[in-house]
Amino acid sequence: MKIFKGIKFDRNELSGAFGDIGTDLPLLIGVILASGIDASSALILFGLMQILTGFIYGIPMSVQPLKAFATIVIAQKLSGNVIFGGGLAIGIIMFLLTVTKILNWLSRVIPKCVVRGIQFGLGLQLSILAIKNYISSDGLDGYILAGVAFITAVVLIGNRKYPPALLIIALGIIYSIFIKHIPAHTILQSVKFNLPVFNPHFNFDDIMAGLVILALPQIPLSVGNSILATKQLANDFFPDKKISTEKIGFTYSLMNLINPFFGGFPTCHGSGGIAGHYTFGARTGGSIVILGSIFLIIGLFFAGVFQQVILIFPLPMLGVILFFESVTLISLIKDTTSSRNEFIIAVLVGLIAGSLPYGYVIGIIAGILLYYLSKKEFIGFGK
Repeated sequence: MKIFKGIKFDRNELSGAFGDIGTDLPLLIGVILASGIDASSALILFGLMQILTGFIYGIPMSVQPLKAFATIVIAQKLSGNVIFGGGLAIGIIMFLLTVTKILNWLSRVIPKCVVRGIQFGLGLQLSILAIKNYISSDGLDGYILAGVAFITAVVLIGNRKYPPALLIIALGIIYSIFIKHIPAHTILQSVKFNLPVFNPHFNFDDIMAGLVILALPQIPLSVGNSILATKQLANDFFPDKKISTEKIGFTYSLMNLINPFFGGFPTCHGSGGIAGHYTFGARTGGSIVILGSIFLIIGLFFAGVFQQVILIFPLPMLGVILFFESVTLISLIKDTTSSRNEFIIAVLVGLIAGSLPYGYVIGIIAGILLYYLSKKEFIGFGK
């Protein structure tokens, strides 16, 4: 069913909507619990950013919590004011990088094999996270659920009539209610209407602390994955849309210039999210609008029982979805195999990005140097 030009709302878009939930949901849970920010505001703003992005792009252009940002918040249990200050700081930085054309310059300077390496490294990180942290989280019952979900995905991936994520989500809900005994009736009885709070109490000190602690570690990952790798993947899957670096930079900055003033957690775009939505059937912005609507409804009506609602999505099920998202990202490296040098550079960048502290910035710099040196024949792999 089409409501807006180029956007569909059908079973494939609904299936694709869950393709990135394995990344989004655990990070949001973690930052809400660690920082104590208002769950309703965070969920509503996250949902609204998804909906806005779905209509702006008309493709499954994902919106995700900032990963490095979220990891530091969870580890250090930072306050909401520092989070919002850091979000505003990174919004301003990304806006400046966009209007000064620095992002466009980076997209020309950084070769495609380095971008593929970034995607490869992110895919490795997500696959390890899926297997080590998610699939193994519920013991034998969880392994059984993951096994059934995995087989379902293998059989139905690419099936437009029976998109796999819908069956996997249904399996997860059945598992939660009948195996884990999640009190669904209690959740439904706890409906309460909530609105985001306009509460910009962060000050200059919070912005500077957020800049140093949160924004600066996030920028290399954002430039590499949220901007350059996302642009590449969007144009791989949707070449007719001709998505530009500048447009992605503007929407990235816009989200983070809005979020802090309404209690929203800082957000970005991401190549992994596009891969997840696409893998599970999405082909338009409908999947993003659907996913955003789900978060919006939870924030508006179920924020008070958020910790109970999220148990409906068991980690082993999320792990299987996340694993297939990672496989799609890893497989993109295949288009560098025609050149020995570029393939080796992509693998090296991926291994560096996926395994070292500040690996994305180190991987990008190392990959650029190796690429241009190899082109001048100062070095040559396998020569």
